[in-house]
Amino acid sequence: MKKALFIGGTGTISTAITRKVAKDGEWELWLLNRGSRSDILPREVKTIQADVSDEEDVVRKLEGTEWDCVCDFIGFVPAQVERDYRLFNGRTRQYMYISSASAYQKPAASPYITEGTALANPYWEYSRNKIACEEFLMKKYREEGYPVTIIRPSHTYDERSVPLGVHGPKGSWSVIKRMLEGKQVIVHGDGTSLWTMTHNSDFAKGFTGLMGNPHAIGNAFQITNDENLTWNQIYSTIADILGVEFKPYYVASEYLAAVSDYDFLGSLVGDKACTVIFDNSKLKRAVPGFQPTVRFEQGIRATIENVLAHPSLQVEDPEFDAWTDRVIEALEEAKKKIVR
Repeated sequence: MKKALFIGGTGTISTAITRKVAKDGEWELWLLNRGSRSDILPREVKTIQADVSDEEDVVRKLEGTEWDCVCDFIGFVPAQVERDYRLFNGRTRQYMYISSASAYQKPAASPYITEGTALANPYWEYSRNKIACEEFLMKKYREEGYPVTIIRPSHTYDERSVPLGVHGPKGSWSVIKRMLEGKQVIVHGDGTSLWTMTHNSDFAKGFTGLMGNPHAIGNAFQITNDENLTWNQIYSTIADILGVEFKPYYVASEYLAAVSDYDFLGSLVGDKACTVIFDNSKLKRAVPGFQPTVRFEQGIRATIENVLAHPSLQVEDPEFDAWTDRVIEALEEAKKKIVR
């Protein structure tokens, strides 16, 4: 049986992949992580408990092992993929790296995004670091044959959090709570730009199809839903499921970035404020039969029901809530002054 090692394996994206790999039974799956969420793992999954940043300890614990596939779900800066290269060069037949679709040029020359779209993001350091990681890995592939596969997810969600455009550092519950209380919620721009939401179970289908796939070596793939929605549709769908009226308050993304300490310059101006339509043709050629099947309305209904049923997922963020009120109040006052 082929052997795979996931660095991480219990996050929003990786949990669904871990479950699918375990269910399919084609791989012997190991996770290398700190073990903080081991209780959610399928019993078939084996673990190596370690902090991957402690390279000496990891070297000892991986001594004598070889892998058919290694994937790092928690590599964000070049130093981390350079460490992975030292750990796994010559010891894996495939190294899969989770990059980000936010690395694509913003604003793009065309809203239609393929893997050939230029990588450039002057607004978000997170994205620039992902680009630098990709460049290091692809250089190793070109010069040494290091068996790299780059994966670029966009906005992927699971059952634990409602995906939104504008929220605070503690997640989206504060916005959901405002909707339930009949308050206005901030929507960036005018809500008409197109976006793509991908359920993590659909992402897992594409990802597992690339594991051990010879067509994946030396290539980058984006994995997203084929469904395109405006932000108004996204928020309206959420409001409908909650059984409340959608009360948007539209604010320019640049303004939001200018009047907050939240990283809206990167997450909005450098990503979500831009209309994007992802072309998954390359993935479908490499993984025949790949087809996302979870419509946003279906996936988000299950997410909302789960969040409402579990108070532990309802993380309050009074600071963001108060900031939202201040933004709305300030803009309303500005309107009055201009009208006068």
